[in-house]
Amino acid sequence: MDFDFLSKPPFNLDRAARDWVKTTLAGLSPDDKLRQLFNLRSSGADAEAIAKDQAFRPGGVTRHPQPDPVLEREIIAGFNAAAQTPLLVSADLEGSRMSLPGGAEWPNPLALAAIDDLEVTEKVSRLMAAEARAIGINWSFTPVLDINAAFRSPIVATRGFGSNPETIARHAICQMQAFQAEGVASSIKHWPGEGFDDRDQHLLTTINPLSMEDWRASFGQLYKAAIDADALSVMSAHIALPAYHAEQGRAEGVESYRPASIDRALNEDLLRGEMGFNGLIVSDATSMAGLGAWSHRAQHLPEIIENGCDVILFSNNPELDLTYLKAALADGRLSAARVDLALARQLALKAHLGLHLGTPLPAAIDQAAAQAYAQSIAYRAPTLVKDVQNLLPLRVEAHKRVLVVSGGIVFPFMPDPLPFALPDMLAAKGYEITLCTPETEISRANFDVILYLHGEETLLVRGRIFFDWLKITGGLFGAMRRYWHEIPTLMVSFGYPYLLYDAPRIPTYINAYATTESMQQAVVDLLVGQHPFTGANPVDPFCGLPDAQF
Repeated sequence: MDFDFLSKPPFNLDRAARDWVKTTLAGLSPDDKLRQLFNLRSSGADAEAIAKDQAFRPGGVTRHPQPDPVLEREIIAGFNAAAQTPLLVSADLEGSRMSLPGGAEWPNPLALAAIDDLEVTEKVSRLMAAEARAIGINWSFTPVLDINAAFRSPIVATRGFGSNPETIARHAICQMQAFQAEGVASSIKHWPGEGFDDRDQHLLTTINPLSMEDWRASFGQLYKAAIDADALSVMSAHIALPAYHAEQGRAEGVESYRPASIDRALNEDLLRGEMGFNGLIVSDATSMAGLGAWSHRAQHLPEIIENGCDVILFSNNPELDLTYLKAALADGRLSAARVDLALARQLALKAHLGLHLGTPLPAAIDQAAAQAYAQSIAYRAPTLVKDVQNLLPLRVEAHKRVLVVSGGIVFPFMPDPLPFALPDMLAAKGYEITLCTPETEISRANFDVILYLHGEETLLVRGRIFFDWLKITGGLFGAMRRYWHEIPTLMVSFGYPYLLYDAPRIPTYINAYATTESMQQAVVDLLVGQHPFTGANPVDPFCGLPDAQF
């Protein structure tokens, strides 16, 4: 293998680093090489489960860290001690409830787009990366380059920077460069581009339906700009791009809808060839049905590597998956040359980050100062979409009795909804709060304001996000009642920004983008007029409905 390609962007390795890659690769046994292709998902602090993952000796691990940074560093050190090469330790640094445990509550991408200040995006991203590096994380599966075009998409929503490609480019590349300046490699995603299919690739293979002319004018420009700005890695997702197969004369029925994660044409010809990408390609999570619905793991795991990816993301049974790779290597479905090239790029990323030098982890940042900054910018994100009844600001003397109607905060990794802190925050300002139940007698005599709170950000394995009137009110007849002709009413969405599709006549509506307590406090301060609303709309909150703005 000619290792000179590692001297080119984005790795830019000097001779000593290239020699380390070459020597390290040569020293790996055939068994080590296959194990190094995996990035395992690791969570919790169960010693037996962690020891089992460490004994597998993967090339990388995605940790769902503990609040205790000392314990977290010990766990990661154990992985490194067992592995043959320094570990790529990854996370999804997406802000909001994907912020690190014990860290600051950072705005998610959609909130950053609503603030629309690159100085804020850069500082937030640098602080997020510094938090991550202090516990050993050196790779983030962010930023998201998806275009939030199909408003019903539950998987893009708050994870992306909105629907305007120019806004996405500015903020995503700013975040990517800030992460990488702090020693955290970015993986831009989800190649070849999500957001025009309103389904979820956790449940099925989604389809990018654009013509290649439209694709090149949108996603193509986004990826090329990020690649030219030295993106170190790309996540190849379980998304099909049939127009590329048609353009190349490869329209072969169902094969045109092959997921990008196992599609050589999309990874090698389009991404590496046309886009000029020379960095590392990681598959999206292999446990997702967007891949599993296509074929059996015994078939598609070898195809991930053979068809252009350099890392296999996640495994529920690593030792079994290893047998699939060994069988494919033995019968020729997986080539030793592709394994070596994938590992060379993995090692190059590790060398680019300086992991081979054994440099100690940096000290933890000042968490109190970081959280104070996060709180100080939170009030700049919420967007007053409309207030046709001139309700705001709320005043205790006029709006003291508040009825809160809410299903709580839905977070994919928690079994039950979390309660909102906002009612207590309003109560602290002198308001009388009643939490609505199906038995609540709702009338103007009892309440001065009705406040609907929605707490669903981007959700995994949810086909749709919508305002469920039946669930929220507890019954058929309650679901059909609308009180805003009698009682001043407002709705706040802490996440999904398209609730006007389900409630177009709601008279006052606010998008707040993130469910964190910091954002809830910011909304309370805005509701009572302590700050003006300055957040911009990063998407069309009216969902194309002309009547929703009235």
